[in-house]
Amino acid sequence: MVQTQHADTKAGSSHFGVERVKNILVGLLLTGAIIYAGIVGYMFLNQQSLLYKPDGELPDPSSVGLADVEMQSVPMTDGTVLTVWSAPAAVQDAPTVLFFHGQSGNLGDRADRLREILNSGYGLLAPSYRGFPGSEGEPSELALISDGVQLFDRLTGKGEAVVLHGQSLGTGIAAAVAAERPEAELLVLEAPFTATVDVAAERYPFLPISVLMKDQFATRDLIQQITVPTLIFHGTEDETIPLHHGQALAEMSDIAQLYVIPDGTHNDLWSYGLWDEVQKNLSQN
Repeated sequence: MVQTQHADTKAGSSHFGVERVKNILVGLLLTGAIIYAGIVGYMFLNQQSLLYKPDGELPDPSSVGLADVEMQSVPMTDGTVLTVWSAPAAVQDAPTVLFFHGQSGNLGDRADRLREILNSGYGLLAPSYRGFPGSEGEPSELALISDGVQLFDRLTGKGEAVVLHGQSLGTGIAAAVAAERPEAELLVLEAPFTATVDVAAERYPFLPISVLMKDQFATRDLIQQITVPTLIFHGTEDETIPLHHGQALAEMSDIAQLYVIPDGTHNDLWSYGLWDEVQKNLSQN
């Protein structure tokens, strides 16, 4: 009788242990699910601030060495007013570069690039995106591309030849404008992505990025449609947008020329002669 009670007690203790382990596992799974849902929710709700990172105050162009550049206010068709930096070409019949900057900061951070364009005798039109310093509104893929097309038409309406130059995030805008406006003189893609959603998916492989992300800037879906002569510049040491993105775009295109820059990173391609190559290409056209 004593032995039977001992066996029953042992069996009850074993059952209690199994249930306890199950409860712990369920609790861990629930905690993990809550944490994961929180991460997904945070990324979804904050995706605009993760993609668009305006910062600082837009300086007067003359204060950053661009004395010939005029700061203008340009209304878009929906009433949103953008600030643009504008300068006419110093050389007769030289094209105007419509310059689309990257995801962060403001136009003043690109002064060295813009100065090199102007020193070469080309005209310049560089918008500060919606929601960025100096401009009204909120940025979005559709709005930025629409603004880009309108600015392109503003230039061609004055009889100007246009070079589309996109830097990083701006490559998605420049490519989209080129797809809609094949009369552009040249398309320059500086450190481009196949799509912003592809870059995000590589950084966060554990998240359903393709479902979460609204502004995907899928240049890969446009590149084959683009008939504008295209130059792609990408550094081998680019950790922000890896080289394989530029290589993939070049492979998808029948006309794009790829310039792989050894040791180049995301922001220093001009120091490796990017603009010299652009000018050589333009002089051959």
